[in-house]
Amino acid sequence: MIKQLIYYVALFVFSLFLGACSSKKKAQKILTSPSITVPVDTTSSTVVAPVKTKTAQVAPELIINDLPEVSREFRAAWVASVANINWPSKNNLTTAQQQQEALAILDYLKANNFNAVIFQVRPSSDALYHSELEPWSYFLTGVQGQAPSPYYDPLAYWVEQAHERGLELHVWLNPYRAHHTSGGPVTRTSMAKKMPESVVRLKQGWYWFDPSRQETQDHASAVVKDIVKRYDIDGVHFDDYFYPYAEYNGGQDFPDSESWNAYVKTGGTLSRADWRRHAVNTFVERVYKEIKAEKNHVKFGISPFGIWKPGYPQGVTGSSQYDMLYADAKLWLNKGWVDYYAPQLYWPIEPAKQSFTALLKWWQSENTQQRHLWPGINTVGKRTEAYTTEIVNQIAAMRNIVPQSPGIIHWSLAGLTKNPLMSKTIFEGPYQFQVLSPQTPWLTSFNLEKPAVQGRVENGQVAVKWTHSQLAQVFKWVVYTQYGGTWTYEILTKNTVTKEYPRTKDGKKLQHVVVLPVDRLDNLGKQGVYKL
Repeated sequence: MIKQLIYYVALFVFSLFLGACSSKKKAQKILTSPSITVPVDTTSSTVVAPVKTKTAQVAPELIINDLPEVSREFRAAWVASVANINWPSKNNLTTAQQQQEALAILDYLKANNFNAVIFQVRPSSDALYHSELEPWSYFLTGVQGQAPSPYYDPLAYWVEQAHERGLELHVWLNPYRAHHTSGGPVTRTSMAKKMPESVVRLKQGWYWFDPSRQETQDHASAVVKDIVKRYDIDGVHFDDYFYPYAEYNGGQDFPDSESWNAYVKTGGTLSRADWRRHAVNTFVERVYKEIKAEKNHVKFGISPFGIWKPGYPQGVTGSSQYDMLYADAKLWLNKGWVDYYAPQLYWPIEPAKQSFTALLKWWQSENTQQRHLWPGINTVGKRTEAYTTEIVNQIAAMRNIVPQSPGIIHWSLAGLTKNPLMSKTIFEGPYQFQVLSPQTPWLTSFNLEKPAVQGRVENGQVAVKWTHSQLAQVFKWVVYTQYGGTWTYEILTKNTVTKEYPRTKDGKKLQHVVVLPVDRLDNLGKQGVYKL
């Protein structure tokens, strides 16, 4: 009996062993299934990539491998509101007139293949937008603290209209200027009156925030964060006004003795110049990090005075931002506390003492974090053929010096719109083709999926339309067409989701239409393909 029991137990264990081996073989067979060969359409360089599925076979997905690379360059102009330099042209315009001027500016930039606008929204601790922190600007309505009537929010309007035209909008702020001499009387609504302990009056009539004071830094930081949080902007931009130029105070030193003495009494050991620079350095780093914490895709740019110190590079002469404005702009670039840098290189290529090319090469040599280096150029100069040629040559030189991330900012808009020769020469020359902005790989991409593309052939035309599941993250489109093996592309605004193309062009038939979404940082998403 015991022997029979041992026999049946052994038989049962053996059967379990055989079943396990059989299951293991089946599993191995599934895991080691041969991979599917991907066929290649050699006539169109189209890869037909089948999708693997356990349940059903789906239609193959088309992927085009030979698309030409999209050209890239940052092309922007400063639009100054201070003293009504560019917009609005006067401080007593109606809402309708202000909006008409804004549309004319944005239409000009789009038509001339620009892709960004640097719009001044805080010229002197005031606002060209609704703010709970600072008063409405005198340059907007002629009365500080008075909103436009009929009411609208200029910044919201500019953002909406710029984006409809495929233009980035960067808000330009002056971090420390509390009152401009052309800004009317200093009223009770002025920040000079609301924060008197942080503001000093300069001898030439300007009011300036003391950059060393914590209250100054906290307030300016709050203004930046407020704009970034509430508006759908693409960038924040500071210009060169940190500590003021000496001539604003009659050539005398900045009047911050009260702050300096308080620092010394608490045991401060820095020299006065280093103490000032440290205050600005701390603020710049703080603003960069706070912008990224709120919205990673919003770029931070600074346009410092073009010369860091005389002798850098060798042979360069002129003012020293390091010693006179207490702005260690080289440090900010070395540390990567910016996404783009636009040193104001408002000098010609020759002579060498303040050479556009020599200075740009020096700034590039200091660009250790490989940020965007997009110099500012003075397009407002003489309305002559020679000066126009100089500007075109500067654009060409920039492309040679920073070929991996080309870009330029024009000071200012008026140098283009009020100079037909300059405008025509640039548009028909270096700006004759559409471009995307350079990518910013250190910021987070939106990873856009492919659009769904459909087409219909009728009466010799091909009507193409597309949709996208992440439309809120799409900024614009790049659409390629292929006729007889030759590719061309165009850049379309976000709201353009239909397009008609001739079935035949120059005797060649349309073969493919490829639509790629572009995100807020000019990264290309996945392809949506319509094959005829």
